[in-house]
Amino acid sequence: MKNYTSYFSEFLDGHKGYLHFRGHSHHFWPDVTKNAILEYFNDSKRLSDDKWEKIFGEKIPLAQKLISEILQFTQPKNIVFAPNTHELVFRLITALLSRNKKIKILTTDSEFLSFDRQIKRLLEEDWIELKVIATNPFFNIAQDVIKAGKTFSPDLVFISQVFFNSGVALYQEEIEQLAFEFRGKSLLVIDGYHAFMAIPTSLSKIGNDIFYLAGSYKYLGAGEGLCFMTIPEGCNLRPVYTGWFADLAHLDSAQTKIYYPNDGLRFAGSTMDFSSLYKLIAVLENYKREEISVLKIHKHVQDLQKYFLEECRRINHPVLNQSQILIRDLEHHGHFFSFKVKDESSAKNIAEQLKLNKILVDTRGDRVRFGFAIYHQPNFKLNFSGISNTNL
Repeated sequence: MKNYTSYFSEFLDGHKGYLHFRGHSHHFWPDVTKNAILEYFNDSKRLSDDKWEKIFGEKIPLAQKLISEILQFTQPKNIVFAPNTHELVFRLITALLSRNKKIKILTTDSEFLSFDRQIKRLLEEDWIELKVIATNPFFNIAQDVIKAGKTFSPDLVFISQVFFNSGVALYQEEIEQLAFEFRGKSLLVIDGYHAFMAIPTSLSKIGNDIFYLAGSYKYLGAGEGLCFMTIPEGCNLRPVYTGWFADLAHLDSAQTKIYYPNDGLRFAGSTMDFSSLYKLIAVLENYKREEISVLKIHKHVQDLQKYFLEECRRINHPVLNQSQILIRDLEHHGHFFSFKVKDESSAKNIAEQLKLNKILVDTRGDRVRFGFAIYHQPNFKLNFSGISNTNL
């Protein structure tokens, strides 16, 4: 197994003595991001206001190209950036607002927390109709969503590629099936936040049928503050929630009409810190230079996960054992394992004890999550001492 730790020496040094299994939450940044931050500073120092010309003329097209190569997305100009995925999703929802009818949203019970909070708040205001599909059992999630869509006729379908609370992943074939099923009927959003740069994904057949969301905070390792969404070619939606980035072509003209460009900028917002864009470019260019593909990353993590399971079998712990891990298919799973424990309090107690044991994990409700990354090697030893049924 190749050793990738040399690419992450700075963050590994910052966590010396600890096993950092929070890669699904806050992924380590590769060392190349340090100079990328300095490059952003120097461009800002040298250009000040004129930096927008370089960002939109050079940096954004380069980032769009690099992302498109990874996703096999054929229209790089149809990628839009924002500080977070919540902003992009809400902008999309506002494009569906109507005085005459509620927005019908079909989703699952395992979507990211900001989306869950937002749709519940919209439901309080009676602006939407909502249908929620359970993700457990895991075996027919895509089929359950398709079945519900036939009777519910949603305006918007929102589903994760990898569910944040379990690590369970949709197959490429299931994503394509969802895209073909809802083509011309509903807007389909695939939340790829826990899949991008982790699980090989192709939009070659479905890029014009879906909106694909992801960001740099998770497995890309370029830090917070930069997310993106792919836009189907020919999309003519007019988000109500919009900003000046979406009308760069008319900045010097009187705003007598609200224009939208025919590319990803249609869903753009307003002023943001683009330092993470520089970091994203640095990471992806370095991976390309070093021939570190998503497939290589995925295979490395799969080997780590198999090693982790061997460690679990070796310890044979009464609480954190393989039978408590939520798995649909080990050969096609997100880059983290979720242990289902007794309750939320137990999960937090376990995380606190593991931290005392120099193991960093995080929790979501009654789930304890262990995340893996290419900066891990299969030579760690797990220490589950201090955790038992009696002290939970």
